[in-house]
Amino acid sequence: MTPVKAALLSFAMMSAIVLCGFGIYTASASAKHAAIDGYGVTASRF
Repeated sequence: MTPVKAALLSFAMMSAIVLCGFGIYTASASAKHAAIDGYGVTASRF
């Protein structure tokens, strides 16, 4: 694999991970659920 292909594949993979995470977060927020990360920490609302 050439370095250019590796760089493009890495960029595409990182973009997909970020977009999936953002999509899960917005779906939870739109359903009025508290956003929870993988460590069990919730976003508090005051």
